[in-house]
Amino acid sequence: MRYLKFKTGDCIYENSLSTLDHIKDWKLEGQAKYSINDKRLLLENELDPDIHGDNAHWVLWCPINFPDKIAIEWEFYPIQEPGLCMLFFAANGKEGEDIFDPSLPERSGKYPQYHSGALNALHLSYFRHKHASERAFRTCNLRKSYGFHLVAQGADPLPPVEDAISPYSMKVVKYEGFVQFSINGLPVLEWEDQGEAYGTMLEGGRIGFRQMAPMKAAYANLKVYKVIKQE
Repeated sequence: MRYLKFKTGDCIYENSLSTLDHIKDWKLEGQAKYSINDKRLLLENELDPDIHGDNAHWVLWCPINFPDKIAIEWEFYPIQEPGLCMLFFAANGKEGEDIFDPSLPERSGKYPQYHSGALNALHLSYFRHKHASERAFRTCNLRKSYGFHLVAQGADPLPPVEDAISPYSMKVVKYEGFVQFSINGLPVLEWEDQGEAYGTMLEGGRIGFRQMAPMKAAYANLKVYKVIKQE
């Protein structure tokens, strides 16, 4: 795999996620339970997926509108599966609006609202243990919307919950057309967007965590840095 080198610059956002007060300004779409366990943000579904189906899934958005050329880092603790965990980034309205613009349709956590609705975004699914087929052959998937475009895949090194030794250090770099993802410093995937096949290149925007019920996971030490490409 060709893997470009980037230098981490200034930290432009830092959130330990160690108290509920740290997410008081975050935006939840759908229904979820929040709690703090050992100074980590523990997230799980509020609704029973056996009763409510896809309405049990949810998205939690960070309140900051980030620029391009950033590295997003966080600690991930898988606690209960089956389920799926995803990061949205470079998220904006299809016409360049902020995703919270009141002119956009309301969203409730159902996935089609995010990949084929009123948003453009990149979405990285990095813990795909929801369905038997995903658990049998584990991959990390990068998609680009508008549309359900699978643009890159990499082998998922994360084990089942019972074998997990947490935390796992997650890192996403978004630099112009380049997207990189690594876990514990291990390169998982890299993709370059030419801005042609799946719409124009996405730059800047919101980031958010998504879980598919009944997944339970904890998060800590979210940091966003400026990055510089090394020649």
